[in-house]
Amino acid sequence: MEKRRLGRSGLSIAPLVFGGNVFGWTADEKTSFALLDAFFEAGFNAVDTADVYSSWAPGNKGGESETIIGKWLKQSAHARDDAVIVTKVGSELGPDRKGLSRRWIMQGVEDSLRRLQTDHIDLYLSHWPDPETPYEETLAAYDMLLAEGKVRAIGASNLDAAQLRDALDVSATKGLPRYDVLQPEYNLYDRASYDGPLRDLSIAEEIGVITYFSLARGFLSGKYRSHKDLEGSVRGGGVEKYLDGRGMRILGVLDEIAEETGAKPAEIALAWIVAREAVTAPIASATNLDQLASLVKSAKLKLSEEAIGKLNDVSA
Repeated sequence: MEKRRLGRSGLSIAPLVFGGNVFGWTADEKTSFALLDAFFEAGFNAVDTADVYSSWAPGNKGGESETIIGKWLKQSAHARDDAVIVTKVGSELGPDRKGLSRRWIMQGVEDSLRRLQTDHIDLYLSHWPDPETPYEETLAAYDMLLAEGKVRAIGASNLDAAQLRDALDVSATKGLPRYDVLQPEYNLYDRASYDGPLRDLSIAEEIGVITYFSLARGFLSGKYRSHKDLEGSVRGGGVEKYLDGRGMRILGVLDEIAEETGAKPAEIALAWIVAREAVTAPIASATNLDQLASLVKSAKLKLSEEAIGKLNDVSA
């Protein structure tokens, strides 16, 4: 499996990242172990999680995903050095357990390391912008973690172009480490927030990009085509916005290319992202081995220029 350099971070990843948001939510521990085993055996090496995953599930409080990954790392035949573990800090876990202050980052990283049962995090991301904490304070905290070897590289999720530019400027003027990786929402339907100034800045600054909601919360799999399809689905509320004319046109082109190639709509949607300039890899999750096999196919699928053109046009 080809590996792609993740910006200037020094990390290299295969062109697909496993989304660990499902661990402890729609995938129990046993299923999660089987999925991780199969993912790594297929030649992939990166897993994305966060301290807050999966606090939204009934009975959960956050940390469940990291805990499962940590248990897997301990019992797995795959060496820790083979894995690129991505996790995040900043989402709210409690009144005083949120944001990007030095105090919370220093506590949050120790909590994540304990749950992951490891001595280092490969890529540590600021999960959300924190308007109450100066970039200098946040980046100085990361500087300490990098120096101590507890973190190998840093990045940020959910920044716009102006915010990323400001953070990069602080790094340059204060001699602090910079965000080398960006994690934006990006898929065939949701292109506006990344394509444009943010994408241009990422290219100019050689920033690695791993995209989340790469399948638009499952909509681009084609299994949700009406409000009736959402009944009983845990993703119902998040998918509803895609059930409009534009969404249906995108599904129509995915169906057309699926008919021509024999690939599934989800595989085509992910292959489109893999082929995009300024994207290192999409994040996608699976809850069973059949879905995982489809993810593996997506990373190997080469779309024709004509197919890519059609997808670019319908999703513009």
